[in-house]
Amino acid sequence: MSDETPIYKRQGFGSDLELAPPHGLLIVDFVRGFLDPGRFGGGNIPSAMQNTVGLLAEARRRKWPVAHTRIVFADDDGDRNVFALKVPGMLTLKEGDPGSAIVPELAPEPGELVVRKTVPSAFFATSLAPWLVQRGVRTLVVAGCVTSGCVRASVVDAMSLGFLPLVLSDCVGDRAIGPHEANLFDIEQKYASVMTRDQALAAIDSSGMISPN
Repeated sequence: MSDETPIYKRQGFGSDLELAPPHGLLIVDFVRGFLDPGRFGGGNIPSAMQNTVGLLAEARRRKWPVAHTRIVFADDDGDRNVFALKVPGMLTLKEGDPGSAIVPELAPEPGELVVRKTVPSAFFATSLAPWLVQRGVRTLVVAGCVTSGCVRASVVDAMSLGFLPLVLSDCVGDRAIGPHEANLFDIEQKYASVMTRDQALAAIDSSGMISPN
């Protein structure tokens, strides 16, 4: 994708965002089913999840608001939608299916929000946006899977709602590397800042962007 950068630059894409505090963390769909290559996993999702373990610990240390998401459909398929028509296997992610459970390495703690959703975006028809607003979040740090699907949809909606998205490139993953890389490029050009976990934390500290949370 680097060969395409000049045309984006010439047309004015890719401006930097001033990633202002307070910060919050959104972890998208790191559930068992997306860590299983026999269901919805593969690619670099396992390494992204492992990198997010340290990120989550750091977010908790800094007292950032933390939200997690899971895809959960009703047992009777009464909430079946177009997403499920395109990907019928999503309907297997029920409340009682182990595949819909957040991986134990990233298990939510009391006070952290768990968003149940049936579409790619973490924001669509959920309580996530007001929950973040009530906690004063301006910069939303994003981890999760998959980069080309639920992560991207959530980032676009976060930006549309006025949050400043910061996507951590080594904490998001996809079942195929091509879509992962292409979407990170596009996200950085249009919707968000993109950095590695360590780069982002160092940038937050060095710039004085310390969250008062």
